[in-house]
Amino acid sequence: MNTRDEARYRIAADNRKARFNFEILDTFEAGIVLTGTEVKSLRGGKATIGESYAEIDHGEVYLVNSYIPEYLQANRFNHEPKRPRKLLLQRKQMSRLAIAVEREGMTIVPLKVYFNEKGRAKVEIALARGKKLHDKRETEKARDWKREQGRLLRDRG
Repeated sequence: MNTRDEARYRIAADNRKARFNFEILDTFEAGIVLTGTEVKSLRGGKATIGESYAEIDHGEVYLVNSYIPEYLQANRFNHEPKRPRKLLLQRKQMSRLAIAVEREGMTIVPLKVYFNEKGRAKVEIALARGKKLHDKRETEKARDWKREQGRLLRDRG
């Protein structure tokens, strides 16, 4: 997404470690089925998706292990914080994800949960492959070298 698109929505939860632990191959935008108290709690910005993943069960995609805290003002009508939440994708996208997970051994990782310009909660999920330790080291070396290049160019004038 470009910067103009990013200004239109507000991020509720971000998985910053995903790009370090996984090689991101393709991204999708999915809707998420939430209850009213979950939406109110998400707007508070205390949700975490760092340890969550998506799985395919009976032709449906679910976001598993994501934590949306209970909404404190909703006393007995609250939700379960770590329940599986259904993701809304097109049938073609679901079949593509299912094939990649089953045949190629990939993982579906959530990158961020945000509210779009209409106020709807969306999840950006990615089809990813886990990185090995040496891949992570190479990524870190490249990042450090880019940072050092910036310093050198800035010092020169």
